[in-house]
Amino acid sequence: MTSEQLAIWRSLIDTTADLRRILGAELQESNLSPADYQVLLALSEAEGTRLRSSDLARTIDWERSRLSHQLARMERRRLIRRDDCATDSRGAEVSLTPEGARAFRRATAPHMRSIQKHFADALEPAQFEALAGILQSLQRHQRPLLREGRE
Repeated sequence: MTSEQLAIWRSLIDTTADLRRILGAELQESNLSPADYQVLLALSEAEGTRLRSSDLARTIDWERSRLSHQLARMERRRLIRRDDCATDSRGAEVSLTPEGARAFRRATAPHMRSIQKHFADALEPAQFEALAGILQSLQRHQRPLLREGRE
């Protein structure tokens, strides 16, 4: 890599970390952590607003132990419910509760405004198009490597 390429890479890492911190701090104003929101988002998009815990871990790309601790915290706050899996006695199903759905809905509009303010408003339409092309190139390049990791 050239020094310029390395500097751009570092800028990408630093900028995305800064953006996560800013968005996370603003999300906290809705009484949800970024981790809470990520779990609630995955469940809200799942069929029947429920997922097996192993599928949830895969969906949000978390280690099972991290997910287990997060789910315990969220269950105490009644945002989610865990039940034994009907088809596999070793597994658990995680469900979005009515309170979790309300918390997710309350947080979503302010979170989208934060994304607009701190990300979308910073870019011109041509920059969005360029960024979309860059991300597609990276995804095409990584896809074979990710498939190898699953085999």
